[in-house]
Amino acid sequence: METTTQTGQTTSTGQTTQTGQTTSTGPTSSTGQAGAGGARLAHQMIFVNLPVADLQRSRDFFTAVGYEIDERMSNEVAVGVRLGDNLYAMLLVPEFFARFHDHETARPGTSETLVCLSAEDRQQVDEIVDRAAAAGATDVRTGDDQEYMYGRSYTDPDGHVWEIMWMDVAAATQAGALGE
Repeated sequence: METTTQTGQTTSTGQTTQTGQTTSTGPTSSTGQAGAGGARLAHQMIFVNLPVADLQRSRDFFTAVGYEIDERMSNEVAVGVRLGDNLYAMLLVPEFFARFHDHETARPGTSETLVCLSAEDRQQVDEIVDRAAAAGATDVRTGDDQEYMYGRSYTDPDGHVWEIMWMDVAAATQAGALGE
């Protein structure tokens, strides 16, 4: 299969163009294999949608932890929290959150998901979780400290669980904690 790059160069899938761009037909699984039908799936952005009881309280909390609020994605029913390049937590009032699904919304304090975000190192894990605790979070898991991985978790004011973790993937793989 051939792919045409933005510069108009045609290359075989997976090859690098003269501009340094790698072409592909989409993402692979963790084993590097294409998904169903041979197509590789690649998402450009991620939006984690979470119901919150009080938008202003949530805005204040995530700002105090150190996250940026994207005002383009915020209004009277939603607050867009920028977690990284193209990574967002969308904090939604329950009525608006319910418009996106036909299931019962979990009650506050009920864990139905855990959002895990990476940190640059162990120190950054502690800095982020300590800022969250100072802003009103509950520290729900003290350091899971292994030679190749370190993480801590907290709940935000609405009870959503956030894990901040650092991992040396090569060392974790060598230790047998991950697949090959």
